[in-house]
Formats: sequence, C-alpha cells, structure tokens
Amino acid sequence: MGEKVQSVIYLRLKKRIYIKPHHMVTLGQVARLLTDEDELAQRLAALPLYDHRKSDGNRVVIDLLQIVKKIRGEIENVTVEAYGDPQVLIMVADKPVKPRYLMLVLSWLLLFFGAGLAIMNFHTDVSMREVHIRIVELITGERVEHPLWFQIPYSLGIGLGMVLFFNHIFRKRFNEEPNPLEVELYMYQENMNAYVIADEIRKQADYDQIRKGGGGVRND
Repeated sequence: MGEKVQSVIYLRLKKRIYIKPHHMVTLGQVARLLTDEDELAQRLAALPLYDHRKSDGNRVVIDLLQIVKKIRGEIENVTVEAYGDPQVLIMVADKPVKPRYLMLVLSWLLLFFGAGLAIMNFHTDVSMREVHIRIVELITGERVEHPLWFQIPYSLGIGLGMVLFFNHIFRKRFNEEPNPLEVELYMYQENMNAYVIADEIRKQADYDQIRKGGGGVRND
C-alpha cells in the first residue's frame, strides 16, 4: 500500500480583524488560504478557531501555532506553510466607532493656530523681517520697512510648499506616493499592533502560569 500524498496548505495571517461580541471566528476570516484542492480550501475556511466570550475582553490574539494545531487536529497528513505575521489581532466591538466631528473640528483649529504660531515664532527668532528688508534693499537699492511685494509671495510660497510636501489638497492627491503623515500614521499603527499583541501574549502567559500554579514565574 502506497503512502498518502500530503496536502500542502499555504496561509498568510491577517494583521487585524474586527468582530462583534460572541462571534465565532473561522480560519477563513483570519487568514488567506491557498491549496491545490478546492474542497479542502472550503473546509479549511469554515474551520472554527475561536468563540468569543465576554470574559475575554475586547482584544484577543490568535497565534499561528494554535492555528496549526487546529488544522492538524481536523485534517490528517497535511503540511502547513505559513507566511507573514505569526499572530493575528482580533478586535471586538459591538458597533463601528463613529467619527467625532466636534473633536475633529477642535483638533483642526488647535493644529491650525498652533502651526501658525510656531511659524511666526520661528520667523521672529531668526529676524525674518529684517532679512526680507535687507534682501529687498540689495535688489532695489532702497530700504523699505514693509516690502509687501516680497513678503506676500513668500507667505504664499510657504503654504504651497506645505501642500506639495504633504501631497494633498483636501481629497486631491498629486501622485500615488505616500506623504510623510501617512507614513507616520502607518508606523504608529504597526507599533500599536505590535504592542497590543505583545501585551496580550504576556497577559495570557501570566494567566497560564497562575492557572498551573507557577507562582511568580513570568515569561517576557
């Protein structure tokens, strides 16, 4: 009797998913799957991984090893090839978070006037007014205390430079290159995900140690 040919399953975990309380999470929700057999792929996509309970809170981490164990317990003679992140973060929320428009307006006003004051203070520190007067004097040969024809284009140039720097004007993008703000937001989200996952893993490890009677032993 020949040996059974092992089925190969390729999977890539998602970084984060959102579910409602008391929701059953399946493998198809947390990972992208690829197999040579359509029937096997459908069976794996419907494989239950986690059933949310109120005591679990609103953040749950599912580890890759848990998923491999589930797959091997469900399907024999299978090889799992995993790519990407080793954990998926599950966020539990009853309703989608609605935008707070009042907070948005207040934040916009704070940033607008704060940025304006920062620019004015910088210009005061470096004596920009005197610099403009001196530049105009070098160009025209006359000293003018209020060279508006030079200062107004300079002020407009600052605004235009900010627009080009952030690659945005309202919803209009000038090209597909991400602007510095989007990069910073992406890095913030990545660091936040990494911290939340590490914190949840630490809490689970502490809970397992207490349940097993491990006392003060702690894995960081």
